[in-house]
Amino acid sequence: MQIGVFSVSDITTDPTTGHTPTENERIKASVAIAKKVEEIGMDVYALGEHHNRPFFSSSPTTTLAYIAAQTERITLSTATTLITTNDPVKIAEDFAMLQHLADGRVDLVLGRGNTAPVYPWFGKNIQDGVELAIENYSLLRKLWDEDTVNWSGKFRTPLQNFTSTPRPLDGVAPFVWHGSIRTPQIAEVAAYFGDGFFANNIFWPKEHYQQLIGLYRERYEHYGHGKADQAIVGLGGQFFMRKNSQDAVKEFRPYFDNAPVYGHGPSLEDFTSQTPLTVGSPQEVIEKTLTFREYFGDYQRQLFLIDHAGLPLKTVLEQLDLFGEEVLPVLRKEYAARKPAHVPEPPTHAGRVAALLAAQDAEKSAADA
Repeated sequence: MQIGVFSVSDITTDPTTGHTPTENERIKASVAIAKKVEEIGMDVYALGEHHNRPFFSSSPTTTLAYIAAQTERITLSTATTLITTNDPVKIAEDFAMLQHLADGRVDLVLGRGNTAPVYPWFGKNIQDGVELAIENYSLLRKLWDEDTVNWSGKFRTPLQNFTSTPRPLDGVAPFVWHGSIRTPQIAEVAAYFGDGFFANNIFWPKEHYQQLIGLYRERYEHYGHGKADQAIVGLGGQFFMRKNSQDAVKEFRPYFDNAPVYGHGPSLEDFTSQTPLTVGSPQEVIEKTLTFREYFGDYQRQLFLIDHAGLPLKTVLEQLDLFGEEVLPVLRKEYAARKPAHVPEPPTHAGRVAALLAAQDAEKSAADA
């Protein structure tokens, strides 16, 4: 199991101090958080993509490359890369470049995003969202998998004898997760290609994601990639911890009540009972996180949203220290003990390179026979 952190890159006023961080403060904070993620022994740092306020992360590959230069072990990913409004050629180039710089410690989550105005800003129509996602991803795969691409489609100018550079590191493209909170067609695309499916899993009841993940698993098996319970699934979640549960609730309540993503809706108590949000002690975070497997099956990646709602950097780093000390070791032990032998490990660059070499050796042996 890979355990890590993802950020949606919001810039939100701290309701307890009235301080609104600058873009510079939040950008530098993301780097500090990623370095702390590695320091405490987590596996993944992922950053979203937005092109509108109140978010700062318009160019996640730039930020991730900067982080790659200051880390050695963690996988660097996106929480969303907009497959609908980004040019597939630029995605292919940017992530292959990042892959080389980070020595393979790179993957990405593709999604349509949740900001309607972004479509016309980039010359697209939101009504074409699903069709754009499917066509653009098909082209992206060709750009990574084939040295010379000849292609024509509905939404982009044709390509003739085009080679995307640099080529993927070691001949293996970055692993792709497809993220969706409501679109079954995206689960279908993930299953068709044998890619991963990432369920954001932070704002909606579990029953909603059970349907999407169930569809993805069913279709993954249908397309011959393995059994349904061997499909590659990632989940989001979020927590706020203190040693004492009452202290956690008291401290987090003003953030919950005032943050745009939470405020003016269900109470904190109702929200924590209906969604993955855990506000309490380390033991409560452990117990609730371990229930995810009961609802969604065995899965490969668990990411937590913790730098949101106006929480100051100091508090976020404290959360990570506490997680590393009291939660992470227990989750690792429990995940390892509960994982069936036939369920695959999380995808890594090294593992995928090894699989490619094994397949090439098998082909050579068959040809020589």
